[in-house]
Amino acid sequence: MRFDAKGPLRIIIGAGEQRYDGWIATQQEDLDLLDPRGWTRHFPDRRVDAFLCEHVWEHLTEQEGRRAARHCFEVLKPGGHLRCAVPDANFPDPAYQQMVQIGGPGPADHPAADHKIVYDHVLLADVFQSAGFEVDLLEHCDASGRFHYHQWSPDDGPIYRSLLSDHRNKGGKLGFVSLILDARKPF
Repeated sequence: MRFDAKGPLRIIIGAGEQRYDGWIATQQEDLDLLDPRGWTRHFPDRRVDAFLCEHVWEHLTEQEGRRAARHCFEVLKPGGHLRCAVPDANFPDPAYQQMVQIGGPGPADHPAADHKIVYDHVLLADVFQSAGFEVDLLEHCDASGRFHYHQWSPDDGPIYRSLLSDHRNKGGKLGFVSLILDARKPF
């Protein structure tokens, strides 16, 4: 994988099937959040403008998530951001919580089978703040299950599993939400 694109360097971490114009899609074998050698090899003298991580951080332990946040912080440009979406521990839907739980339901090949944590907004914000980021919560449920939405633009990093995009959210009802934040590196 080469990260020598002209213009802004915007990278999707753990892209799966996601492909967006202007973004470089990576998988774990291209860019491992936990391998510092890969970070120094890929970014020896160029800084990243933006990272996009949709439903990736829950596959790391809390400590691994903190380490990955530090790696991202180190290679971002000042003013650069990381948009992160994870399952929301406070979304008050029992079927959703069963689906996203640690270890996940069903067979070993189910996407949630290797979930290691389910974040609430307080803990996820702390993971990124402790790495030096300023955090802006875009979508989340509070401890009482009430959904909060802060206007955000998909141009800065599209998130499918969101109020704006997910097909399960229709008719004024939330069917699937994510805890979404922007973590910005200060200037």
